[in-house]
Amino acid sequence: MRNETFRPDLLKGKNAFIAGGSSGINLGIAKKLGVLGAQVFLMSRSQDKIDAAIQDLREFGISAAGCAADVRDYAAVESAVQRCVEVFGPLDIVVSGAAGNFVAPAAELSSNGFKTVVDIDLNGTFHVCRAAYAHVRKPQACMLNISAVQAFMPVPGQAHVCAAKAGVEALTKVLAIEWGPQGIRVNAIAPGPVEGTEGMARLTPTAKHKARFLQAIPLRRYAELDEIADTAAFLCSPAGSNFNGEVLVCDGGQSTLGGGGFAAAWSG
Repeated sequence: MRNETFRPDLLKGKNAFIAGGSSGINLGIAKKLGVLGAQVFLMSRSQDKIDAAIQDLREFGISAAGCAADVRDYAAVESAVQRCVEVFGPLDIVVSGAAGNFVAPAAELSSNGFKTVVDIDLNGTFHVCRAAYAHVRKPQACMLNISAVQAFMPVPGQAHVCAAKAGVEALTKVLAIEWGPQGIRVNAIAPGPVEGTEGMARLTPTAKHKARFLQAIPLRRYAELDEIADTAAFLCSPAGSNFNGEVLVCDGGQSTLGGGGFAAAWSG
């Protein structure tokens, strides 16, 4: 894990609530915020995964806690946020990153499959932001939503994700306008392919799929978890204090080529 990018006490005294924080990109963000001094509270559906993630964070010397809740259940999210405030105090940073994904052509995508992804990604993001709103420190609070390049790049086999993430980005911008006057910054990150994540394991199930995917990325590599975490740390730190309503794309240039690269990766 890289620590040289920021000074170790950059986020000292800050409290961070991270939805979807027990694995992948969100756990990477939790680690980065924690090693920079923040106290982190994780929320995810599985208490076992949360417990394992907390143990992992504490091995880095991070003050961490968490509880299980489903982002699709607003009351459960509200309760988790309240628990975080009871443990650590008012929130300075809120990260909403719970997501679902699988490959399915629209003609084969069930209504329930479409609804499930929208419920997790879009409705879940609203639930986290809305529940946290009453508890964030005003001014100077930061909310960060995790989007994806599918939000603005039509991708075959990803109608459900494209629709959900486009909604996440629109929601991010509306909240930035409405809550900005209170000193609450609301931004998003749109990662492309990220090494070591469950999402990419599903999208590139074979070595051939991954090789084709890499050809659709100008840098010819996936992002590392630390690179997404560094982007999050920047937006949540004083260095990003004038960013509001922004979506930072971190995809190695993939989106400049459009969705054709995805189609090539899945053909044959």
